[in-house]
Amino acid sequence: MKSLSFRKVVSKVKYIEEICNRIMIKYKSMMRKGATLFLVLFLLGTIQFANGQSISSQSITGTWLSEQKDGEILIYQSGDHYFGKLIWGSKLYDTNGTPIKDLKNPDQNLKKRNLLNAVILTDFIWDDGQWKDGKVYDPNNGKTYNATLKLKNQRLEIRGFVGISLIGRTTVWSKVN
Repeated sequence: MKSLSFRKVVSKVKYIEEICNRIMIKYKSMMRKGATLFLVLFLLGTIQFANGQSISSQSITGTWLSEQKDGEILIYQSGDHYFGKLIWGSKLYDTNGTPIKDLKNPDQNLKKRNLLNAVILTDFIWDDGQWKDGKVYDPNNGKTYNATLKLKNQRLEIRGFVGISLIGRTTVWSKVN
């Protein structure tokens, strides 16, 4: 049997103690990271659950103020589809108080209609947390775009596009109380 000197025993004990300390530090760090990760995932899940619970197909019905704050749009449901009509705007009447017509519309019959109460959102269908397959008409340029509607933080994101949604523009409306 080999005999160890006192110094060697003390040295080995210190070495083992140092290894144990390193393991404990890594373990504590991993526990903190694990606890933090658990907390983040729990909070994200809670937020996602709350958002999922609060959004329904009816969430967009009501009056919305345009991003430029120059028009109000009433969104309503008809059957399984959602529509929106222009119910107020800063450019709906000329200086004499005469209703402005939809002169930029490419459809000759629609050029005669007043912009007031013109339906500018058409045929949206509720699907998987958003409203899809609809169209948005821009009375400022007379063009109609494919569109999707998404509700985020009580704000309505309208994504208008030609072809695919990657090539398009988003505007955000605020709910009028």
